[in-house]
Amino acid sequence: MSSTESRRTALDALHRSLGATMTDFAGWDMPLRYGSERDEHNAVRTKAGLFDLSHMGEITVTGPQAAELLNFALVGNIASVGVGRARYTMICQADGGILDDLIVYRLGETEYMVVANASNAQVVLDALTERAAGFDAEVRDDRDAYALIAVQGPQAPGILASLTDADLDGLKYYAGLPGTVAGVPALIARTGYTGEDGFELFVAPSDAEALWQALTKAGEPAGLVPCGLSCRDTLRLEAGMPLYGHELSRELTPFDAGLGRVVKFEKEGDFVGREALAEAATRAAENPPRVLVGLVAEGRRVPRAGYAVVAGGEVIGEVTSGAPSPTLGRPIAMAYVEPAHATPGTAGVGVDIRGSHEPYEVVALPFYKRQK
Repeated sequence: MSSTESRRTALDALHRSLGATMTDFAGWDMPLRYGSERDEHNAVRTKAGLFDLSHMGEITVTGPQAAELLNFALVGNIASVGVGRARYTMICQADGGILDDLIVYRLGETEYMVVANASNAQVVLDALTERAAGFDAEVRDDRDAYALIAVQGPQAPGILASLTDADLDGLKYYAGLPGTVAGVPALIARTGYTGEDGFELFVAPSDAEALWQALTKAGEPAGLVPCGLSCRDTLRLEAGMPLYGHELSRELTPFDAGLGRVVKFEKEGDFVGREALAEAATRAAENPPRVLVGLVAEGRRVPRAGYAVVAGGEVIGEVTSGAPSPTLGRPIAMAYVEPAHATPGTAGVGVDIRGSHEPYEVVALPFYKRQK
């Protein structure tokens, strides 16, 4: 296979049979949309959507010192995660810059699964492998061992419950348990990237199509539809969830991104980036960095990543993500802005859209929060 050819997930033929518009994403051929991205977005908000996320990077860490390795390699306190639970965390460079944001699942006493973003999976794998030196632990590339299917939305629990006898009611947010779904062995995780309740199902690639078809059939009466990456982006944007390469980057520390809470200085032992991050924390406290805020358009023009945020003719920030919001019915954006302009309701803030300063309202994130 040539290096320029996109990788295909186990569900590739199925996506094409459903008429999906495919796109290259981080070296994978992925469904962008099947029909209307607005309809797909609204289905997840009101009913349920089905996603192929098999491009995500799974890395297994096992061995007597797996917890110690992850505590050293990542900024979070992974040793304190209970078996069957998961944690959002980050892996940083020695200078504190963010290499990726991750979810780490503790599958057993000495077994963890690290899930990296598709675009950073190799970087994370290389960093963990390098940082494993001296630890009695093994880092294994399991990207080809899993397909990942997500069912998200208010109807997701009911749809999944009809296909499994796993205790979904007892499965908390950010927890995962092994079970069988439609006869297929799966790791069932109550996680997602949409702002809705839902589940992510890690299965063998050979089982992916049977599981997708079973979920489609079970979800039909509830209004479940297949969903592409396009609506996943608008869903996570409404939910104020960061995307690597937009809100997060190597140029930013977790403190610059307003996510300093994921850095656990109180854990035992050293960890990569500790010194630089301690300095970043002090810096952020003394001289607050730009703040990630929400912007809601007063007009119809859509802001895009990289557009300048302005006030009084001065540049005060930069848009990191922008799109029309199907839920709000107006264009929205996330942007890093100077602290003086970060208070919700701050007047006089605009976005420079091709030379025209379009007025925007500063709001607190997230734009959308589901009713519990």
